Amino acid sequence: MAVPSAHEFHWQSLARLSSGRVYHTLSEVGGQMYMLGGCDTAGRPCPGLEFYSPEGDRWISLPPMPTPRAGAAVAVLGKQILVVGGVGEDQTPLKEVEMYNTEEGKWRKRNSLREALMGVSITVKDGRALAVGGMGADLLPRSILQQYDLRKDMWALLPSMPTPRYDANINLIGNKLYVAGGRQCKRPVKAFEVYDAEGRSWTTLPTIPCKRSYGGVVWDTAGRLCLLGGLRQGGGHQSSKFTKNVNIFDTNQGAWLKSEETVALKTKRADFAAAFLRDRMVVAGGLGHEPSALDTVEAFHPGRKKWERLAPMTFPRCSASSIVIRDRLLVVGGVNQCSFVPCHTL
Repeated sequence: MAVPSAHEFHWQSLARLSSGRVYHTLSEVGGQMYMLGGCDTAGRPCPGLEFYSPEGDRWISLPPMPTPRAGAAVAVLGKQILVVGGVGEDQTPLKEVEMYNTEEGKWRKRNSLREALMGVSITVKDGRALAVGGMGADLLPRSILQQYDLRKDMWALLPSMPTPRYDANINLIGNKLYVAGGRQCKRPVKAFEVYDAEGRSWTTLPTIPCKRSYGGVVWDTAGRLCLLGGLRQGGGHQSSKFTKNVNIFDTNQGAWLKSEETVALKTKRADFAAAFLRDRMVVAGGLGHEPSALDTVEAFHPGRKKWERLAPMTFPRCSASSIVIRDRLLVVGGVNQCSFVPCHTL
């Protein structure tokens, strides 16, 4: 299949949210998008659950979560949405776990985590949720790996990660759970590890070449981890700097590509939307060296080995949530010069 040209991508403005939102979580069930929680314009975690209806181009309010929260980890188990941890109204981590049945339109409380956690990373394997790491109420990172069984409504502990962290980037390829980066006490970590679900063991992989935070993370269809842009952390007393650096790890080779084999972004940026869309890596918006949020968009053409400009976003933004559904990148909410911005699709 031919890689689409830059001219084939365009933005479409969708229905505005009922209110501004950041740190919300997007989820897909049956090709439909749901938005859970987040912080409102006053910075308070909210219990909202909303469904986007493409037919009417509108947001539909659904029964709210029992527990208001922002930055929750979300996993889809069949037709049900499992919501784990996050930050509560008192700005501390949560241990509450709740599940929404999209067919019944009802919430149910589930067995809580062993301790309150925020910054949990979650995925699904064989119908069970795997929750990785997190930060506890003491603000320290955790190395915990736990598995949720829906039928038993039970959390089981699996072998812990070698490196404690929260906000890690995870991806499941076959029986291998890759865990890259994350943070410890607000500082980014370079640790990269993989869990073998069959052997129930962890292996340490070559560390991330540079420390960065608020970068883009894309896993392509070839099983490669691509780390894009972000704030690069200097050594000693050096301040963080925006970067256009790109690092790529090939899981088949078990190594990071050499710098001459990668192509840097056109624009230095952090806190942007990133996705693998129609065989191309795409980055949109974020913060850079401009005084306000960026509206610029670029996509990597693998044949030409270059980043190309795409049509800019109608609403510049950073701190937005994004998700790919049916070959469309949906970018929801976010901030632009302290104002909240609506929904957008590419």
